[in-house]
Amino acid sequence: MQSACILAIETSCDETAVAIFNQGRLVASEVASQMAIHSEFGGVVPEVASRNHLSALRPILERAFFSAGLSLNDVDAVAATNGPGLATSLMLGMSMAKGLAIALKRPFIPVNHMEGHLLSPFINDPEGPRDSIGLVVSGGHTLLVRVLEVGRYQLLGRTVDDAAGEAFDKVGKLLGLPYPGGPRVAALAEQGDAGRFSLPRSMLHSGDYKFSFSGLKTAVRYLLPKHDPVPVADICASFQEAVVDVLLEKAMRAVRSSKVTALALSGGVSCNARLRERFKQATDAAGVRLLLAPPALCTDNAAMIAYVALLRLCKGDAGNLAADVHPNFNAAAWLAEAPN
Repeated sequence: MQSACILAIETSCDETAVAIFNQGRLVASEVASQMAIHSEFGGVVPEVASRNHLSALRPILERAFFSAGLSLNDVDAVAATNGPGLATSLMLGMSMAKGLAIALKRPFIPVNHMEGHLLSPFINDPEGPRDSIGLVVSGGHTLLVRVLEVGRYQLLGRTVDDAAGEAFDKVGKLLGLPYPGGPRVAALAEQGDAGRFSLPRSMLHSGDYKFSFSGLKTAVRYLLPKHDPVPVADICASFQEAVVDVLLEKAMRAVRSSKVTALALSGGVSCNARLRERFKQATDAAGVRLLLAPPALCTDNAAMIAYVALLRLCKGDAGNLAADVHPNFNAAAWLAEAPN
């Protein structure tokens, strides 16, 4: 099964993505971004996203097969993201994937978007998923997970309010930066003084693995009226350092507690250069291996969906054509609560 050809579709939000795994290798990964379209509205508009998925799906499918040098007849299984995400966007990707699976008489494998992120750092790792700590930091989610093996995960902690990526975007908006604000905050932070402002590190010493970034965002909001002109770069740098401090402290505490030798960092925020730098320093000092997906596979993509589908197929997953979309994040559906 490791040599199976997997076609995957990802349409959970505003990126239309198609990928193909063949002979254990990623042979095609195409993404059609809607960022320029939604920037006009200052955020993702669900109806606009679904309409653009509809027009983009067929061309991007054709592009992926052309890039891979394969045809539909080469496909052994079809996968798609079934949640979490925007309901109408998920339905479009799932419907296309199911239709192809039925037409080809192949298994259909629904994949959780967050499981895709969680396992994405292992895509280019010869050993594959193994006992490790996984930190998923994306626009909508911040999760700390114990990865035992494919399909066996323990939720250690998650955000109680804003996700890390969401906080980055909201601070960007407070500073008047164009959408999406998160990458622009990170870029400006490189020019700023991270020690100029003392911002809160919420729940840093809470004794658990929960996160909270809402208070940090609020602290930035109250800081702005006190300065004219606003020292944007210094605020961005100070904010970013506060986020990284919390993520790093809790992730490394989980590594020490579980005695694992690998830490997998994933999600769109894991593209952040300062985050990667600090995590690399900490893991090197602790003798722990840091696993990172390439930047192109950190943001929403179908390669991670194809990879999870391949792993599950290898474990004997027969697929589920009756699977429905699950727009809301349901940790209990694929994560077990870790024992205290």
